[in-house]
Amino acid sequence: MTPNAASAASGPSRRSFLASTAVATAAVAGGMPLLAACGGSEGGSREGTTSGKDAEKLLPAFVASSVVTPDIPSRNGSAAGFVRPVELAGLKTSVPKKLGKGGQVTVMSPFWGSPPKSDNAYYRAMNDLAGVDVRWQNQDGNTYDQKLGAVLASSDVPDVVVVPGWNMGGKIPSAIISKFADLGPYLSGDKVKEYPNLAAIPTDAWRRSLFGGKLRGLPMPSSYVPNIVPFYRKDVFDKEGYDVPRSADDFMALAKEITNAKAKRWACGDMKWTAFNAFGVMSGSEKALGWNLVDGKLVHRAETEEYLEALEWTRKLFAAGVVHPDARLGKSQATDPSTKFAAGEFLIYNNDISSWWGQQAAQAAQNPDFRIWGMDIFGHDGGDPTLYATNPANIFAFVNKSASEAVIRDVLALANVTAAPYGTKEYMLTNYGVEGTHYTVKDGVPTKNDKGNIEVVNAYVMIASPAPTIARPDLPDVGRGAVEWQQRMGAFTKKTTFYGMQVTEPARYTNLSNNFEQLEDDIIRGRKKVSDMQQAVSDWRSKGGDRLRDWYKKLLDENGSAAN
Repeated sequence: MTPNAASAASGPSRRSFLASTAVATAAVAGGMPLLAACGGSEGGSREGTTSGKDAEKLLPAFVASSVVTPDIPSRNGSAAGFVRPVELAGLKTSVPKKLGKGGQVTVMSPFWGSPPKSDNAYYRAMNDLAGVDVRWQNQDGNTYDQKLGAVLASSDVPDVVVVPGWNMGGKIPSAIISKFADLGPYLSGDKVKEYPNLAAIPTDAWRRSLFGGKLRGLPMPSSYVPNIVPFYRKDVFDKEGYDVPRSADDFMALAKEITNAKAKRWACGDMKWTAFNAFGVMSGSEKALGWNLVDGKLVHRAETEEYLEALEWTRKLFAAGVVHPDARLGKSQATDPSTKFAAGEFLIYNNDISSWWGQQAAQAAQNPDFRIWGMDIFGHDGGDPTLYATNPANIFAFVNKSASEAVIRDVLALANVTAAPYGTKEYMLTNYGVEGTHYTVKDGVPTKNDKGNIEVVNAYVMIASPAPTIARPDLPDVGRGAVEWQQRMGAFTKKTTFYGMQVTEPARYTNLSNNFEQLEDDIIRGRKKVSDMQQAVSDWRSKGGDRLRDWYKKLLDENGSAAN
């Protein structure tokens, strides 16, 4: 694909439609606790999770799609890969019969940019294909949490509301339980087979869609392999003869060799995220993922030696002067570093995996020698890394609890279209629009025109998506490289105790660890000491961390783990 084409990576990263924006960075770095009720009763606790046998009764049956065969099959949790040129005449049909009955459905969803006119060619074509009259209520994605809270607190809730995981703070999880419908009667078990593309969504993504003891969400699946890649300028590495580092010491030595401040070249950006992976630190993307059962005791990531060692190593990078000045000022996580990376001001940085294609495609015309590549995450000691899984879905669409059965079935008919796999007519329409009107195909590469870039933007893909996919017919080496990177890293990826489960902590603990991230950044930049983190963790324990540990242990004892 090209820079103005739709991304074909379903899910952060998933979250690929947010790639190369500050929102994507916030989504990767943030993570909010999510919710499902402990006992499965709507009048019961608003804290806890749903797992074990209770969850198994609610989940849709999984039936893998056989409509299209990927060029690179999914392995070790990776996305499926497609690198062949697109042949419109060879596109498959995954929805042979229009399932929608023509009803009107209102959808509120976050939107980044200027929403298109409501009566446009893309919306008309999608509505006709699904047999549903969708009326979009697009809201500014940058302030979506405010609008979401106001709408869910009112009595005027649209038929469908899209909720990203990073917007599920405060009272939103409770509102999801009280405001949105149970889809289990339509999708649980074999019922989902009426909607084959929904049946092909991985079970882990459906498990993440359990809220309040009910199946409420339609998910956007993503790979559970850690999505933060340490990228490097392969063209410069090849020219200068640099070896890709295979340990923390290798990295430091290489960083010192690369850095020449007088020539305005530094080795890297802020490498904290990579350090956490290299030193085997549990995921911090969501609160529940920061806990793991070790020798019968629940341990929090901030209590581990690995956590402190990762901070200390990153601090040494900053102290050695090998980190770009922007990152030393704290700008690296808030702004897009791609421009200075492309200019060669630094040669290594970490970002979402979607940046691999985005960076290469953006530089194709003006800098043909430019080559970005992802280095394998190394174990800090030179051995294999220990990586921890991220969650398999983090964006959901919910149906109003007051919706009629006819409306619910129209929504599911629509979702069955938007979840069509890559290589189908339904996928092409959902992601690219109408051929000739919104995009053209040249040399097997679909490219949106101006109209496509205005109209075919983060709309129907928000309803539901297929299993994680990376498709790069324009840059097949990048597509293959990204999938194979996931496959290699997936071999070292472990699932922590609460992987894939919707968990909401008691309100009294909501802000308990809020200051950890800022303290991390202060430590690695030399403004605080590692001992300050040790003191902060001690304070955290006494102020509620140990009681929170007991709460999680009780949750685990009652529900079991979803990790396998």
